[in-house]
Amino acid sequence: QVQVVESGGGLVQAGGSLRLSCAASGINFSSYAMAWFRQAPGKERESVAAISRSGSSTYYSDSVKGRFTISRDNAKNTVYLQMNSLKPEDTAVYFCAATRSPTYSANRYYTESYEYDFWGQGTQVTVSS
Repeated sequence: QVQVVESGGGLVQAGGSLRLSCAASGINFSSYAMAWFRQAPGKERESVAAISRSGSSTYYSDSVKGRFTISRDNAKNTVYLQMNSLKPEDTAVYFCAATRSPTYSANRYYTESYEYDFWGQGTQVTVSS
């Protein structure tokens, strides 16, 4: 049974930092590309950051570039999202997602929600002004 579990969300003041973690089980983690998405109230789910199965390629949306960092530890089956200089507009539920990535695409990341097979339940991030 595949499980994707996020943790690390919470309430933080603007300018502060949080680190989200996502632990995956039931899959061969090193064969999966991973990503973080977020959804704010009344808005569509959007891609925030993505990382290839190899960890060598990463993607960031324009809204978080330079402030957020995605990384992975294949030995721990975990992907992280370090969020710095948080803004009120970063308030959302953050979701972790996993998609199987073939060996020949080891350096490819995926940014569309339909490309992902497994999702976590989400963790709330609230940034106060």
